Amino acid sequence: MKKILFVASEAVPFAKTGGLADVVGSLPKYFNKEFIDVRVMIPKYLCIDEPLRNQMTYKNHFYMDYLDQSRYVGILQYVYEGITFYFIDNEGYFNGSRPYGDGFYDLEKFCFFSRAALSSLPVIGFQPDVIHCHDWQTALIPVLLKDRFHEGEFFRSIKSVLTIHNLKFQGVWDLKTIQRLTCLPDYYFTPDKLEAYKDGNLLKGGIVYGDAITTVSDTYAQEIKLPFYGEGLDGLMRAREGSLRGILNGIDYEEFNPETDTYIVQNYHAGNFADKKGENKLALQKELGLCQDEKMFMVGVVSRLTDQKGLDLIQCVIDELCQDHIQLVILGTGEERYENMFRHYAWKYPDKVSANIYYSEAMSHKVYAACDAFLMPSLFEPCGLSQLMALRYGAVPIVRETGGLKDTVEPYNEYENSGTGFSFSNYNAHEMLDMIRYAQRVYYDKKKEWNMLTHRAMKKDYSWKASARKYEELYDWITGC
Repeated sequence: MKKILFVASEAVPFAKTGGLADVVGSLPKYFNKEFIDVRVMIPKYLCIDEPLRNQMTYKNHFYMDYLDQSRYVGILQYVYEGITFYFIDNEGYFNGSRPYGDGFYDLEKFCFFSRAALSSLPVIGFQPDVIHCHDWQTALIPVLLKDRFHEGEFFRSIKSVLTIHNLKFQGVWDLKTIQRLTCLPDYYFTPDKLEAYKDGNLLKGGIVYGDAITTVSDTYAQEIKLPFYGEGLDGLMRAREGSLRGILNGIDYEEFNPETDTYIVQNYHAGNFADKKGENKLALQKELGLCQDEKMFMVGVVSRLTDQKGLDLIQCVIDELCQDHIQLVILGTGEERYENMFRHYAWKYPDKVSANIYYSEAMSHKVYAACDAFLMPSLFEPCGLSQLMALRYGAVPIVRETGGLKDTVEPYNEYENSGTGFSFSNYNAHEMLDMIRYAQRVYYDKKKEWNMLTHRAMKKDYSWKASARKYEELYDWITGC
């Protein structure tokens, strides 16, 4: 049996700040348990809900020399939905109110975590064939496996995979600081290793030393070889393209299921959405104080409110859009200027715009279930999970053709009666507006075609099953068996 260890900074249901947690917490459940033993290791944050912390059992502890101090490393365990989770405990590092905070302190915290994660494996007696690392927070692990840990018999045969969830975040600081925090010798701090533009870069180290590199969609794997998307590492991505694969993310089809969802007022499925889905729209309109009209075209946005998500495009045309027979529901938090922009338009068009500047899992499900369409005009999008949830709930995606959005949303073709959504290619506000208005025309004037489009969207399978098979193939490839 092949043994795999996921090491990451967050995982549902324990700690979540973004899509990374969904991947790390959900994907392991979909591997073939007859042949693969997948376990997960994350920090034991104080901000993990107390009921979950109370169910963790003490496994062992030891002391590890780090930055000239002997530091406590506790190991706890919790089997959740059949998956064994390990938690690295050190209250000095993991006692904050959220997983991430101060940028400099995060660097030290995750350098400690990476070293502690490897050091804990002989203590718990788990020797993985592959350590699957996620993003810059654990990108030091492939370097350490080639450095001092390579000297030990226990670690010598362990392979590493690094998954890049978003290349924009790299764990960068000045060279001396990164060298001190990683405890690595001068040898590693050259432009072909951990140095990048005279700074230290943890993610770069993982890309250089990982046995395989993956990212979360085929298109993003190609895009990051280009200067526009490569965040300064495009040359390195081209150099490592033989070891680079794009494997699309999925979503948990048990958690996101309109047929059984307890958050929504009316359950439905691909066979009866035309009769039932509208009840969710009326309920949401009532809850949010919008004009109650089951036939009005409702567009949802569930997103971090940042530049990456294409919100400047919406800003350019929202006044024009609000002249149409349309409602816009926004859910999320982020940059203050976007939060205030949506608040302003909710005040200006109270019957048409609802700005919900917070995040709630329950409300996100209600938005997916109520909306006719889902808008996601991202500047770049490594994979994106929101459009997969929208497809699942029959909220037809309107997206820009980038990264995972291009890979998962098939453009509507009225002549062939095919496609699962609408897409536009240029990062242009009026191109986006034209596509929204095209979707409106189909919705209002060609209801039968719209219902067939929605049905195709709901029948698409973007569960984790297909992704898990591709990761299994990758593990076979790097271990040679």
